[in-house]
Amino acid sequence: MKVLIVDDEPVVREVLRTVLSRAGYATSEAATAGEGFALFSDPSVDLVLLDLMLPDRPGLTLLTEMRQRRPDVPVVVVTAYSSVESAITAMKEGAFHYIPKPFRNEEVIHLVAQALATKRLVAENRALKARLDSGADFQEMVGRSAPMEKVFQTIRQAAPARSTILVTGESGTGKELVARALHRLSQRAAGPFVTVHSGAMPPDLLESNLFGHTRGAFTGAVAEKKGLFKVADGGTIFFDEIGTVPMETQAKLLRVLQEREFLPVGAVEPIHSDVRVVAATNADLGRLVAEGKFREDLFYRLCVITIGLPSLRERREDIPLLVEALASRAARENDRPVPPVTSEAMKALLDYDWPGNVRELENVLERAVVLGPGLIDLDQLPDGVRRPVPRSDSLPADGLVFYDAVAKYEKNLLAAAMHRAVGVQKDAARLLDLSPTTLNEMLKRHGMIARRSSRTTETESS
Repeated sequence: MKVLIVDDEPVVREVLRTVLSRAGYATSEAATAGEGFALFSDPSVDLVLLDLMLPDRPGLTLLTEMRQRRPDVPVVVVTAYSSVESAITAMKEGAFHYIPKPFRNEEVIHLVAQALATKRLVAENRALKARLDSGADFQEMVGRSAPMEKVFQTIRQAAPARSTILVTGESGTGKELVARALHRLSQRAAGPFVTVHSGAMPPDLLESNLFGHTRGAFTGAVAEKKGLFKVADGGTIFFDEIGTVPMETQAKLLRVLQEREFLPVGAVEPIHSDVRVVAATNADLGRLVAEGKFREDLFYRLCVITIGLPSLRERREDIPLLVEALASRAARENDRPVPPVTSEAMKALLDYDWPGNVRELENVLERAVVLGPGLIDLDQLPDGVRRPVPRSDSLPADGLVFYDAVAKYEKNLLAAAMHRAVGVQKDAARLLDLSPTTLNEMLKRHGMIARRSSRTTETESS
């Protein structure tokens, strides 16, 4: 690190040069404001020690000029006229601090180190902001399509808040990557990130894992156990496939979201929990609510902010970018050279519908990288990708019943709209450009929601 010394006294310059050199700093020196400003233009200068009394113009004037030219370079004022007034004036003009003459060597070294540490911290904060603005912190989330730009924008806006977030999307679209990006870009980034795979545990074990238990709470509880909500304190807890959480556990989860506290199994005193909850689902939670399989109050508590991930077939323009990124990673992890992709193979990858989304694409590319001859051609792709099955709008060889096909397509379309709208009929109607009443009747006709009985209708009318 290089320190510029601007002082008209040769003895002072010599002392400062000796002290700083012993501490490992490089120095440059100037006796006047003009010389000092010329040397200040050198980009290698990291800090300035500035005398307020200079022969050609006041040091405060030079301080202002330096701050205007390079505001990121800290300036420490050194002056024999160290009255409170001059020090305050200098610091109002942007000086980092001041040192009175005569000074102690230790004081000089301490203030120089402190000023340079502050400069580094400011630079790191600016770099972090630049990374956030550029999307670098989305890491493995690759995409430049309009749907993905919308996802990135929502993540940027939602990450600093503490609101609960629901991430929706088909299996394999990268919902956990969204949760990790939200955590990484939040003020909780230094805290833990805990993932809960609720569908993989029985209800009693899930509750114990989430909230912990006391010693002797049940048979086999030989010691006290800390729950995941306690482990995640100060950070983020991510529920993968929240729709699989049993109803009895949903009530306790709702309490955590509302009261910020939970009760371990066998305990009598609740424990406070400062945790942000991010949940993900590939199911239609609105339909699960209608079927009585998911609590309505928990559903609305989770839907404070919803981030919908597009399927890969809805953002085909991102496939070449994903192929490049995923193939490079597979090559790196398996100690292989990065293989080129032939135009025929890329066309097949673009034409395929990817029901397994990005996860399926990743698996296909890893197989091609590991087993292939150094390039990805049609021969390295699975049969289903090379020769995809006909899409739903294609006519099979043996024909089909027209009205059955139309009804099936209509039902699939309704299901997709309700899924995208997280079960909110009004939003689904807007997506399909239908009136809410029409959508409601179509849902009833396909058995997707229950019809109310005439007895209920008569009661409501009366």
